[in-house]
This record gives sequence, C-alpha cells and structure tokens, in this order.
Amino acid sequence: MAKLVGSVGLMTVSLLVVGCTQTTGGPPPGMTAAQGQAYCTKLTTTYAEYVAGVATAEGGVGVGGGQPDIDARVAIAQCQDGNTAAGIPVLQRELRNNKVAVPPPG
Repeated sequence: MAKLVGSVGLMTVSLLVVGCTQTTGGPPPGMTAAQGQAYCTKLTTTYAEYVAGVATAEGGVGVGGGQPDIDARVAIAQCQDGNTAAGIPVLQRELRNNKVAVPPPG
C-alpha cells in the first residue's frame, strides 16, 4: 500500500511540474498574432490614458493619475510577452470597472 501511495504522489508531482511549465499564449480566437498585439497595445494605451499611467510602476504618477493595480500590471506584461489571449480580457475588465469605454478591436 505504501508503494502505491508513493507512486500516486510521484505521478501527481510530475503532472504538476508539467502543468506549470507549459504556457498558453498567443492571440485570442479569431485574431492573428499581429491583431492581438495591436489590440493589446490599444487597450494598454487607453488604460494608461484614462485610468492609470503605466509609468507609475516606477514610482511616478501616470497620465491617468492613479496607480495601476496588480491585475492590470500582469495583463500588460502578458501582452508584452505575446500572451494576448490572457491580457486582453483583463484589460477590458479593468477599463469597464473604471467606467471607461472599451475600444473595439481593429
């Protein structure tokens, strides 16, 4: 029984390691990589202009006058890394939460 429990534990750890090392990235469905990147840039610019300047991560006051929250920072970083499918919905949500119109793609 102990051998079985040890084997199951080892398999679980192996699956967790594989799951943590695989990345999902790229554009959202229906967009090319270039379209996803362009839309991410548009959302980031809108966020910086109306909510919080991206430069505030370095201690200054951004164009939008506030500090970007951690979700927005992560989404911007995901966009910069090419994982636009993860970054776009978060930036859209952040804009809506701050009562800013979400620009359409394109």
